[in-house]
Amino acid sequence: MDKGQEIKYTKFEKARMIGARALQISMGAPLAMELKEEELQKIRFNPIEIAKLEFNAGVIPIDVKRKLPGER
Repeated sequence: MDKGQEIKYTKFEKARMIGARALQISMGAPLAMELKEEELQKIRFNPIEIAKLEFNAGVIPIDVKRKLPGER
């Protein structure tokens, strides 16, 4: 993949990644990006909102493996 080329995720992949990351955050996992106290208070320390911020910043530490047609 070329630099600057963005990966397109389906809405289902995006929801799965954000949900899984939010669960990790709620269980005490360290954040993948630096957030100021004011930002965290603004989103009320909501793990789903934090996971959305990480996803949009491209730093969410989760990969998607897709099966190509014909693969088992």
